[in-house]
Amino acid sequence: MPKMKTKKAATKRFKMSATGKVLQSQAGKSHLNACKSRKRKRNLRGMCVLSEADQPRVKRMLSNYKG
Repeated sequence: MPKMKTKKAATKRFKMSATGKVLQSQAGKSHLNACKSRKRKRNLRGMCVLSEADQPRVKRMLSNYKG
């Protein structure tokens, strides 16, 4: 049986935390930023934890990724 390949698109969008949770960058900060407040844009920085329902699917995509 061949090894399962890592989905490269997933490695660019998600990363694993030390405890095994999947982290994603916040949505809604790439365009139409002129109408958003400074506080709202500041709070969109950083990573957030992916929902529990989506985590198994993304972990399968990142199966060989160690980073």
